[in-house]
Amino acid sequence: MSQIRIKDAASFLGVSDDTVRRWIDNGLLESTKDASGRSVVDGLTLAHLARRNAVLPADPSEIGRSARNHLVGLVTEITMDKVMAQVELQCGPHRIVSLMSSEAVRDLGLELGSVAIAVVKATTVIIETPAGKAHE
Repeated sequence: MSQIRIKDAASFLGVSDDTVRRWIDNGLLESTKDASGRSVVDGLTLAHLARRNAVLPADPSEIGRSARNHLVGLVTEITMDKVMAQVELQCGPHRIVSLMSSEAVRDLGLELGSVAIAVVKATTVIIETPAGKAHE
């Protein structure tokens, strides 16, 4: 089982170390000691807690779609030339960047601060692990 240090758990959840310790004290999260005597939490338990606590705005489009990965956010930047555009969204803690035609930006009415939905349907998703963590 993967063990996550308290400070790293706090970072993954976007809270302080003290908050994680309070959750442990209140029984919301269980901790053990690692080989060095440091408090750690189970990675799978932490992942489930992160999923339960994840807050992203609801999708206002009410569109049925086959893609399961859609993120609602705000347009934070648009870089556009005559033909192509780069559009950046902030979706909760995630920055999403999309390249599209300038015509598509105009047709969608995208502007800074507008609500937009990033829909991701990919046959390839690359997953990496931190250096030196592959077999821990």
